[in-house]
Amino acid sequence: MNNETNIINQNKVSNTEKQHETIKEHTESYNASCLLCPQRCQLRHGQSGRCHVRENREGEVVSKTYGEVAAWNMDPIEKKPLYHFYPGSWIFSVGGFGCNLSCSFCQNHEISQQHKVGRKVTPPELVELSLQEKESLGLCFTYSEPSVWFEMIRDTAPLVRAQGGKVVLVSNGTISPRYLEELIPWLDAVNIDIKAFSEDFYHHYCGSKLAWVLDNVERLAGRVHLEITTLVIQGANDSPQELTELARWLRQLNVPLAWHLSAYHPAYRLAVPPTDRKTLERAWDIAKEHLPYVYLGNIRGGSTTFCPQCGEAVIQREPVLLNRLNQGCCPRCGEGIFGVGMKN
Repeated sequence: MNNETNIINQNKVSNTEKQHETIKEHTESYNASCLLCPQRCQLRHGQSGRCHVRENREGEVVSKTYGEVAAWNMDPIEKKPLYHFYPGSWIFSVGGFGCNLSCSFCQNHEISQQHKVGRKVTPPELVELSLQEKESLGLCFTYSEPSVWFEMIRDTAPLVRAQGGKVVLVSNGTISPRYLEELIPWLDAVNIDIKAFSEDFYHHYCGSKLAWVLDNVERLAGRVHLEITTLVIQGANDSPQELTELARWLRQLNVPLAWHLSAYHPAYRLAVPPTDRKTLERAWDIAKEHLPYVYLGNIRGGSTTFCPQCGEAVIQREPVLLNRLNQGCCPRCGEGIFGVGMKN
């Protein structure tokens, strides 16, 4: 073997060793995997996931926001939106920082797309706050994405239930099934955002996957009170075909639910024109062909509950809530109206 061949072989060995060292360093640098949601963030020590609030500390993924509140308020239950869950009631609503999606149209991006130090509160203190008002139905986890605040929900929800309160979750539906299963026994009502019925939309606008959400909606169906919200964005998720497919998918769940079609307004990084009323009403017409309870959000005149049997307006919500139900049934034809706490 000549000197030139020896040099070439030595270089090959040297390059191979360097490659192995690089791979080893890369593997060792990512020494924690967050399993809370399907994003499965691989984290170096001190690094936070895409949700901004879960961090690798010495190889363990921990919550940076446990016991920290970004926002709280007493809200009408209809604001969640939940139209078939104790209509006319109020609920203490709370949210932490962070979200595991990066929706370009996020309306709460000030708290969902970053982490700041929030107001300190313990689970028992949060329960006391949520139930101190006699009119409060219980506690709603909302505003940002509550599932990334998992430990706080897990520790607080049973305490709310023990005091006779209701627990509500308003979520994007992107959480690993094992963690959702841990929460379900403590949840009374859930509103899930199905942002579109298109994987391309979820990839382009949200940095996520539709399949993850649909899987969890199926998991929730029939086990909690369930309502769905879709923000309708013209030219992005409002095609008749897509809306029809989503309506049919919701119908095949074979459980009663309500679908809220809300008007988009420019927010965060998306500046397309607001959804006009005609587009939203067309979406309503499509949805009503398949589902009995469909509502229009962020515009006037779309919040009335009609009896699916005779068409009677049984609950009007504008300008004030007027519940005409008779023991949860239509006063005109006697048809039972879907929901929990519907008796006036």
